[in-house]
Amino acid sequence: MWLRQAFFRWLLPAAFLLPLWLLVGWGVFQGGWAILWVLFIAIPSVLVGQLLLTLLTRSRPSVRAERAVSWWDVAGFTLWHGLTIAVGCFIDGAFGWLLTAAIVAGLGLFWLQLWQLWNEAKGSGARLRETITWQTIPTAEEQVPPTRAHEVIVVREADTRD
Repeated sequence: MWLRQAFFRWLLPAAFLLPLWLLVGWGVFQGGWAILWVLFIAIPSVLVGQLLLTLLTRSRPSVRAERAVSWWDVAGFTLWHGLTIAVGCFIDGAFGWLLTAAIVAGLGLFWLQLWQLWNEAKGSGARLRETITWQTIPTAEEQVPPTRAHEVIVVREADTRD
């Protein structure tokens, strides 16, 4: 549980530290004109992508209640963050493969977040508005009480005769 909670707390700082790592990695490992790619494509992509994934992750009711991400999230973010860090090392010969893998992992993580959010939101609706002491919607196990037509009495004040 502590690992899932640590990932929950890591998501927001990661949106700023991972792009910073790309800039530092360029300075340490690469140099040259790759700075244009880092400044105008890599840093904004990672920043916006991580913020979007953080928003999708933290919008799930289970994540907000437990203040911990799911194990699927831990696996997905570990893979994507590891690949992003590896891209920032600018390894000759592997850079293209690592960049492609990081992009695919980021897109896969996006769809994973949407899938988890959809599964948690499915079937909620009116159930979320109920309280523990006041319940109007019967559960699947409960029998709905039979309804019968109510008796209607019509009282006429004056009888009109034409």
